[in-house]
Amino acid sequence: MKKSVNVKELAFKIAPLITLIVLSGYLAIVSENFLHFDNLMNILRQATTISLIAVGMLIVIITAGIDLSVGAVMALSICVMGIALKAGITNPLLLILICIATGTGMGIINGLLLTKLHLPHPFISTIGTRNISRGLALFITGAAPIIGFPKIIEVPGSADISGIPLSFIIVLIVYVCVHLFLNHTVLGREIYSVGGNKEAALLSGINVGKVLTFVYGFSGFMCASAGIIYVGRVGGALPLAGTTADLDAIAAVIIGGASFFGGKGTVWGTLIGVLLISVIRNGLNLLSASADLQYVVIGLVIVIAVFVDVLRTKVEEKAKRMAKA
Repeated sequence: MKKSVNVKELAFKIAPLITLIVLSGYLAIVSENFLHFDNLMNILRQATTISLIAVGMLIVIITAGIDLSVGAVMALSICVMGIALKAGITNPLLLILICIATGTGMGIINGLLLTKLHLPHPFISTIGTRNISRGLALFITGAAPIIGFPKIIEVPGSADISGIPLSFIIVLIVYVCVHLFLNHTVLGREIYSVGGNKEAALLSGINVGKVLTFVYGFSGFMCASAGIIYVGRVGGALPLAGTTADLDAIAAVIIGGASFFGGKGTVWGTLIGVLLISVIRNGLNLLSASADLQYVVIGLVIVIAVFVDVLRTKVEEKAKRMAKA
């Protein structure tokens, strides 16, 4: 009996990868363009922005939290950078620092709203900062895109190395770093502890408030980083950038095996989740499906992923009870 439970756990773990392989195989059959090198590199290129946002979302969800402000924070970060450019600041490093400071600052505010003002749930605080960030991005830009950034800022989002998008190489480097951070540092283990059992983490001496502030600050940092890649990819700062980033990031993280209940999640599972969503979007485009249909499909994917998360949690709890018996 114990062996069958382990098989179920393994099935839950590899299901996203199997789904990605099966879906890719299906699209390769129904669309002759899917396996073209340019199309595959386009999938990777378009996945980079959400990949960076999703890895920040992953850490938030590991703590049993959620960040609904990610897309708006990305937009605000690049728009503030654009306003700085229009104000006469042309130093690329200074512009990048302004972007990073804006995103990280908004993330820290999200954390402080939870830990200092004790708002009851991050859903409430981050939906508030989402509206604030989006509104500010539209207000300071007059709802118009800002172009003309120094070319070096656009390089990470637009350059290729032997045909492979530099932005995706950056994503892989970031994911390796975050994997090492989560699994080989004290703070990384504390993040899992807070998500697994917050009361136990407090009793064991972990400063939960600082951990949560760091987590949301990191999410904001990754939003700004994703924004820099976005500027390079589209050639400017758009105040309506990232309108679906929150749903895509949440879906990718949950599909990748993280739990809404906290304490679980890996960067590699998240990467598979991002690629699965990117392949779904690319496949719908290749099949000439309506853009509106993408919202329906991604929404269904989220519902299914959460349902699987609930089933997975029940299986794991059952396995624990049997192990204790």
